[in-house]
Amino acid sequence: MEKKVKRKLTMSEEFEIMRMVLDKFLWISTFVLMYGVYVVIEKNDILASLYFFVTGVVILLVFMMLIIKEYEIAK
Repeated sequence: MEKKVKRKLTMSEEFEIMRMVLDKFLWISTFVLMYGVYVVIEKNDILASLYFFVTGVVILLVFMMLIIKEYEIAK
């Protein structure tokens, strides 16, 4: 049986992967916040839009914590 050797990534490859993953968090939270704006404008439902705003902010906070954590580890 052959042993699978794990390939080590360079710093730039690691950064590119991290950037692609975290970029998805940013887009998802942006769309959730935009939908919250749509709900408040079109449907005048402030409570429902508040839920979307809070969800978008939570996703952005997770995004921020991941960036800070990754930055501190890379430092």
